[in-house]
Amino acid sequence: MQVLTGCYCYIIMPPKGMKRGSRTVPPDIISNLPENIIDAIMMHLPLRDAVRTSILSRKWRYNWCRLPELTLDQALWEMTDNGISPTIRFTDLIFHLLTLHVGPISKFTLSIATLGNCPKIDNLICFLSRNGIQNLVLQFPKGNLYKLPSSFFLCSQMRHLSLNNCLLNPPPAFKGFDKLVSLELCEVTISSKYFGTLISCCPLLEQLVLYSSITNHIQITSPKLISFDFTGRINFISLKDVPLLAKLSLVDTGYSEKAGKCGIAKFLESFPALEHLHLDYYSLRFFAGEVPEQLPSALNCLKRLCLSDISLDELDVASCALCLIKSSPNLQEIEIEVYDEWVERTADDVIDAILEQVEGLSDVTLNHLRAVKLTGITGTEPEMELIKFLLAKSPILSRMLIKPGLGDGSPETRLEVLAEITQFRRASPKAEVVYKLT
Repeated sequence: MQVLTGCYCYIIMPPKGMKRGSRTVPPDIISNLPENIIDAIMMHLPLRDAVRTSILSRKWRYNWCRLPELTLDQALWEMTDNGISPTIRFTDLIFHLLTLHVGPISKFTLSIATLGNCPKIDNLICFLSRNGIQNLVLQFPKGNLYKLPSSFFLCSQMRHLSLNNCLLNPPPAFKGFDKLVSLELCEVTISSKYFGTLISCCPLLEQLVLYSSITNHIQITSPKLISFDFTGRINFISLKDVPLLAKLSLVDTGYSEKAGKCGIAKFLESFPALEHLHLDYYSLRFFAGEVPEQLPSALNCLKRLCLSDISLDELDVASCALCLIKSSPNLQEIEIEVYDEWVERTADDVIDAILEQVEGLSDVTLNHLRAVKLTGITGTEPEMELIKFLLAKSPILSRMLIKPGLGDGSPETRLEVLAEITQFRRASPKAEVVYKLT
């Protein structure tokens, strides 16, 4: 056979052993691949497509039944027949899964956006607990809490767990997941008592994410914990025996009556290995009870500091922010997001107190700071003095990105701010200041 491409002519010869003009069907190479390779191919297909391979040939009929990783998500519901009730479709699917699947299931994802109560989910959890589940993701509709059955607490091989909109009530005999490495709880209802017990019974836990799950006291004892990400209402928080904690993010979703009752120095003294710290406005307010000029124990390992939705015109918040900067001699990145929609004018004496604290940083040098990102800057005195300090005290700074806030919105005001910043002394000859006017 000749194929013409441009001015070139190629002659494609038939495969060895096949004569020209022969209609012999070539061998089925894919079906003869080793099972592990076929399984790897199948795992890259959506579950619906993987099941459809059963019609290819007898060899392929039950290949999908031994898949160790399964995902039942919204994409699967949307591809199935819309003329059938979602509950019926789900029930049929679970029935086939429970009756046909063979071998272990190491990873399973169930994501339901609209499905109502379905008793088959309990059977599914029981099935997974007997088949070596290691990575489990359960996501249910908001406002429709799913109570996890007793069989869930028998998943002894669990290493990664993510729950969304579930009710977690461990039985008295529950001894924890002794192999669990990461845990994510989003809108999960669980008492503070059971939560503390759950965490303490997971001795290998390294990553913990909580999103609006605990509304009372948070007490965590976890010697292997490396990363903790919390979003919700902070009333009380205690992290004990976390010597390896390297990443901490606390986002408080609302003002608490406990604000100012906890000292930031006392809270941070237990994290000698902390490298990344993220706090927002309300969490800073929570820790603004006792704010020293500098922490008694420096955060020597802290490399990245992120402060979001804060106001540098509030004394307690600004004091916390400046204390953290002054107590972190090895900072490499600073990101501050200023909430620029405050309507109340800050009193002059408060501004003077904040400026005095910024001036108190004159003996501080950030020898490792390389990148700064400031968002929502409107040109207030505390903001400008902080920018001046960062430029003057960062000898290896390479880039400072400034995104102006709304302010009065006039281009003239932004140009005035930019003109003032360009006059600030820079300790680093390579420092690039990028001011985004739009």
